[in-house]
Amino acid sequence: MRIASLGHAVFAATMIALGIAGFVKGNFVPLWQPVPERIPALAYLCSFISLACGMGLLWQRAAASAARVLLAYLLLWLLLVRGPGIFISPTVDFWWSAAEIALMVAGSWVLYVWFAADWDRRRLAFATGDNGLRIAGILYGLALIPIGVAHFLYLQHTAELVPGWLPWHRFWAYFTGCALIAAGVAVIISVYARLAAVLSAFEIGLFTLLVWVPIVAAGSKDAFQWSETAVSLALTAAAWVVAESYRGTPWLAVRKS
Repeated sequence: MRIASLGHAVFAATMIALGIAGFVKGNFVPLWQPVPERIPALAYLCSFISLACGMGLLWQRAAASAARVLLAYLLLWLLLVRGPGIFISPTVDFWWSAAEIALMVAGSWVLYVWFAADWDRRRLAFATGDNGLRIAGILYGLALIPIGVAHFLYLQHTAELVPGWLPWHRFWAYFTGCALIAAGVAVIISVYARLAAVLSAFEIGLFTLLVWVPIVAAGSKDAFQWSETAVSLALTAAAWVVAESYRGTPWLAVRKS
């Protein structure tokens, strides 16, 4: 076992869970949706990659290869599946899904940097080290902005998701949307990046804990609610890994060292 951090363990466990869910369902799990059509062979391939890479990330001898394959896979999904959709049909479904995959790419990129082997450092130096972490941070920041914007576009729906015991539902919808946008900008321009990354990861995790977990724990059989819970858990794991990549960076640093 090779556990670099708690976030690493959670991210790996999430990929394993997504892989298992894909095999059980026999179709694409929510994170990969929407896809143009149901393609069973591709769905099983995606499930296999998720499962194998998740397990590999926890095995010291396979961690570097698993991180490399997972990063390549997620990048291809972002560029070939999500990217074209943004331009062909620039609807919320496509750019929201693109933001989710971009956030997962950011998390996997951090793991790739952490576990990079000598081969990676020699041949893919631009994607490793501090430069690789910087790219991951930019992708993470870019992903946070549209997710935050969606809070405003779907204000009423977002407000309805705020737990009933909290007052001022619309305020929290506005506040969390603004917070994600501000965090995204801060990470991109490297101004208080560590603080922004940690707080945004905390917000995503809190949203998972306070909104989706209680819904499914109450026995909900709604497929949409279960799928959103799974996606939220995956995004929490990825955000957690990105936040941990800023360890050693001063909280109020203007640039990440």
